[in-house]
Amino acid sequence: MHMQDRVFSRRTFMGGAAALGAASMLPGCRSICGSKGPWSKFGGVQIGAITYSYRSMPGGAEAVLRHVVNSGINSIELMGDVVEKYAAGSLEKVAELRKMYADAGVGIHIVKFGNIGDKSVTDEKAEYYFNAAKALGAGAITREISEEAAKRVGPLADKHGVKVAFHNHTQINATTYDGPILSYGKNLAINLDIGHYVAANDDCVLAIIEKYRDRIFSLHLKDRKTKANKGANMPFGQGDTPVAEALRLLKKKAWPIYADIELEYPVPADSDAVKEVAKCVQFCKQALA
Repeated sequence: MHMQDRVFSRRTFMGGAAALGAASMLPGCRSICGSKGPWSKFGGVQIGAITYSYRSMPGGAEAVLRHVVNSGINSIELMGDVVEKYAAGSLEKVAELRKMYADAGVGIHIVKFGNIGDKSVTDEKAEYYFNAAKALGAGAITREISEEAAKRVGPLADKHGVKVAFHNHTQINATTYDGPILSYGKNLAINLDIGHYVAANDDCVLAIIEKYRDRIFSLHLKDRKTKANKGANMPFGQGDTPVAEALRLLKKKAWPIYADIELEYPVPADSDAVKEVAKCVQFCKQALA
């Protein structure tokens, strides 16, 4: 890593003409201590993004941060590989990563360590994941649904005071969380992907949000067609997922649930992931106006 990349203060990050120009034009920017910074909390609802959304734009932690800021987002779900590559197991470096992001106006509310709880992960590594989450300032770690993992990480989540939020693909239904999976620790939670839910089920995902509101840490926002309509990922507002309605429900009820954009529809040839995530942010802002 070049020294100029490591010294990544608010001034150096936002002072570059390209970054400043792009960020200052975004509708989600605000003034922080005299500098422009991203802002994506609208109507009391924190809109964020999972950094997986920028997978088509390679780069390390610094590049991801530029993408996030240029999308107008101030709080994220950070992919664990970004943390691992930057910190290489050092909690001091993890704290440095947090500061770099915070200096640019971006918080990290959740981190994805997708193998936490797997048999292949040692107890020592699992402890590191929780300590890394705390060093990042994250309130939760996310991974895929697994009752076996829940049994293992439930006590650790309670010990550390960090939630483990289970993410769904299309394996979920209205009764998935009626089972014992959340019973293995009071800090076990849900990362509900509403687009995947709509693509797999015929019932209303808004009712699922209502039902599990006390255990949902965050939503993944994507607009998918229903199963009958082939489940395709679509630009926001063009699919069958009630993205706007879900956001308005969070606003109306004032539930403290993060809502994170996950860009999965194909990026147009004349665009890129940053521009498309920014469009999604604008959609969310308008829905919450």
